[in-house]
Amino acid sequence: MVVVVGDITKLAVDAIVNAANRSLLGGGGVDGAIHRAAGPSLLEECRTLEGCDTGDAKITGGYGLPAAHVIHTVGPIWSGGDADEDRLLARCYRRSLEVAVENDLRSVAFPAISTGVYGFPVERAAQIAVRTVASFLSASPGITEVTFCCFSEKSAEAHQAAMERA
Repeated sequence: MVVVVGDITKLAVDAIVNAANRSLLGGGGVDGAIHRAAGPSLLEECRTLEGCDTGDAKITGGYGLPAAHVIHTVGPIWSGGDADEDRLLARCYRRSLEVAVENDLRSVAFPAISTGVYGFPVERAAQIAVRTVASFLSASPGITEVTFCCFSEKSAEAHQAAMERA
């Protein structure tokens, strides 16, 4: 596992993970950036998927992206911590990795799911992300490279600190 600060749409990995909304039809933040970089074919394929539930994940092609695929997952909206947010966020990471394995993908890059407009506290989200990914990787040898691609230094520092504690 590695942490980088940068633009996830520039990474040449088997799959980047999109922090999507339930419709999968694009939005703001990472979701909008991925749709813009991939081009209109991504939206066209997403229309065939009939949305996605919170905590689940679905895969599409990468189209205009350097990544071959996009794994779309819907993170929980932060509601103070008493609405099952931690479990749902962990499920986003786990389901995304399961989808990657099901499709014989070896390298995956994650954004900091739910930490933007969905309001999940960055440090808490980073701990959940790192713990979930580390647990999955220890039980499943198929994935060889996981990148946490953070938009901000604060998020990268939180992910790095979580990795040091893991």
